[in-house]
Amino acid sequence: VVKRDNTRTPFERDKLIRSINIATRKRPADPNDIERMVNGIVRRLETSGESDVTSTAIGELVMDALSQLDPIAYVRFASVYRNFRETKDFEDFIDEIQSDQN
Repeated sequence: VVKRDNTRTPFERDKLIRSINIATRKRPADPNDIERMVNGIVRRLETSGESDVTSTAIGELVMDALSQLDPIAYVRFASVYRNFRETKDFEDFIDEIQSDQN
């Protein structure tokens, strides 16, 4: 995994699961759905043909999958992934989601 600062670390499936579990904590997300989601993300990474994958690409895959699974978990993950600093960041993101749905 190529991080934003260009350092490289091995891909850790457990780290992916942990971050998704944090986003879905206290949400009605079925653990089997989360496992299927992680399997799908890992499969997409493995079949991409790339030996290196950016943390940004992984984050986008997770956001895409969470948007389908649970909208609150999606916003939670996005708030960390996109480094929201103030309420306006949340408002702008939610406006973006709503405009995409229309």
